[in-house]
Amino acid sequence: MKLKIDENGNAVLVDGKPVYVHDDGKEVPFDAVGTIGTIARLNKEAQTHREGRNTEAEARKTLEAQLKVFEGLDPEVARKALDTVSKITDGKLIDAGKVDEVRAAVGKTYEERMAAAATAHGSELSRMKADNERLTGQLHNEVIGGSFSRSKMIAEKLAIPPDLVQARFGSAFKIEDGKMVAQDGSGNKLYSRSRPGELADFDEALDMLVEQYPYRDHILKPSGAQGSGAQNQGNRGTGNNGKSISREQFDQLSPQAKSAHFKAGNEVID
Repeated sequence: MKLKIDENGNAVLVDGKPVYVHDDGKEVPFDAVGTIGTIARLNKEAQTHREGRNTEAEARKTLEAQLKVFEGLDPEVARKALDTVSKITDGKLIDAGKVDEVRAAVGKTYEERMAAAATAHGSELSRMKADNERLTGQLHNEVIGGSFSRSKMIAEKLAIPPDLVQARFGSAFKIEDGKMVAQDGSGNKLYSRSRPGELADFDEALDMLVEQYPYRDHILKPSGAQGSGAQNQGNRGTGNNGKSISREQFDQLSPQAKSAHFKAGNEVID
């Protein structure tokens, strides 16, 4: 990445921000003020997380010390034992032969209650999990699907409708901690070039994904700057701004790319 210089040797500015040229030729204004703010915010968040962990560790240590006194005791069994002792009068202690019988009865009751509690807990957990998956799906469809339908980048640069764009690139977008996150084919998060340290917003991330798409020329809108000779050669007499490819090239396209090829007014030459 290098600073863009004009013919007089001066740095090129856009809205007061110096423009840098990335290795792939993309020109992006660098927001120094925003970058400093982002660094300060991330440092503050890291400090807050560290302090929270320290407080939590101290509270856990205190609680563990308090519970150490009752280690090995079962509350329900302890209550039953106290109740039994309170009912025993002098001279009427349990016969030695009854001890095993009482112990077995207490153990059976405890196991039955534990099994009932586990069943009820499992049912409630399954219901909560199903509700969470349903709500997550609704959030995903609303946030990500809505972003495709409202995308300015799709409307201005792509020759296929939003639903086909979502069919091809929708899996790259996910919701994490209530925010939309885009990932490349290797699972790496996409970060903004103009706002270092911040995740790329929807249109910027989609633009990056389209640039990496091997059949991007088939889904991008024509530039409109072709000459008459180039147009006649590329269209083979179709009379529009479409492109012509061979049958062999067409067969190598994905189903989405094939559909996009025809929707853009292109043709296949045998």
